[in-house]
Amino acid sequence: QVHVAESGGGSVPAGGSLRLSCTASGPDFESTCMGWFRQAPGKSREAVAAISTGGITEFSSSVKGRFSITQANTKQTVFLQMTNLTPEDTAVYFCAHGGGYSCAYWSFPGAYKAWGQGTQVTVSS
Repeated sequence: QVHVAESGGGSVPAGGSLRLSCTASGPDFESTCMGWFRQAPGKSREAVAAISTGGITEFSSSVKGRFSITQANTKQTVFLQMTNLTPEDTAVYFCAHGGGYSCAYWSFPGAYKAWGQGTQVTVSS
């Protein structure tokens, strides 16, 4: 069993920045691909970014160049640094664990085994 918890959401004006944190823990924890997804009202869940155990990163085209993803040395915590935010980034952001070793299927929600409850990010115009 792996428990995933996100933190760091909030409200910012357009052009602002936020850093989200995600920690995975539990007796079944293993170092694996961890990803971030987001879901806006009335829309399907969208892949945002992922990081493999080796530190290889992946980004959706909508956030590339604005978001970065890093991980702590323990591999249990990952950070999503979001800059130059726009109202289109408003969504609930979810962290996911268990996406395999290489993040080959990082953008598919079904590739992950454990999810957090989500943290709200609101960007005002």
